[in-house]
Amino acid sequence: MINGGRVLKRSVLLATMGIVLAQVTPSRAQQSLTAQDRADIQNLTVSYARALGSCAAEEYADLFAPGTGYFASNIRGEVTGRERLVALVQSERHCIGAPPQAGGARGGGNAAPRPAPTVVIEPTATGATGKADLGAAGHYEDEYVKTAKGWRFKSRTVITGQEQAANLTVQDVTAIRRLAGTDLGLFGDLYVAGADGVKRFRTAGVAMGLSPEGVTGKAYLKSGGHYDDVYVRTAQGGWRFKSRLYVADEVPADVR
Repeated sequence: MINGGRVLKRSVLLATMGIVLAQVTPSRAQQSLTAQDRADIQNLTVSYARALGSCAAEEYADLFAPGTGYFASNIRGEVTGRERLVALVQSERHCIGAPPQAGGARGGGNAAPRPAPTVVIEPTATGATGKADLGAAGHYEDEYVKTAKGWRFKSRTVITGQEQAANLTVQDVTAIRRLAGTDLGLFGDLYVAGADGVKRFRTAGVAMGLSPEGVTGKAYLKSGGHYDDVYVRTAQGGWRFKSRLYVADEVPADVR
């Protein structure tokens, strides 16, 4: 009876712990966001549109988490870090030739101010996520993190209208970049000369596109040459190479 009583008490204790853990786990899995948090995140998107539209490159870069925050799109690749983010804005078509602002940022581009879309925000365990509809142009998918200086983009990814129509998600394009080898340090940043002869930032990592064969990729190697890739979705939902062709460039690309 003594042993049986101990077993019974232990079973009751474990069951009670299970109930407590079940009650605690959801609150740990998802943070709560205050009204101020949500307002600050919406304002982050407003600041993004203003900085990009006015070619304020340094202000734009400051909107991302220091060191690790990134912007990603099919043409630009995955642009991580302040230096690259500044170079990205300075290479935008409407920013080329724009007069410098005070503090070294560039502003006064030829484009009209960009509208700031409303973001649908959801809390997560580490911060928040957001989705902003861009109409026929596609949408932004964001991750936000709260830093010592307030909310910042952990990532902002553009999914174009064509990519939406092809049922590509952020998870898909991220998986494709990793498959291509963006985490291996093989690829550099591609710089391309404009009409004025000045070489400006074009792509970090792998530039992607769509074709009847699947998702295409072009990745310039630090060692010279580039890969022309085609990626296809597997029956299990993952991604594999349909083909990978190494091309030795006759005229070396400016890869940094």
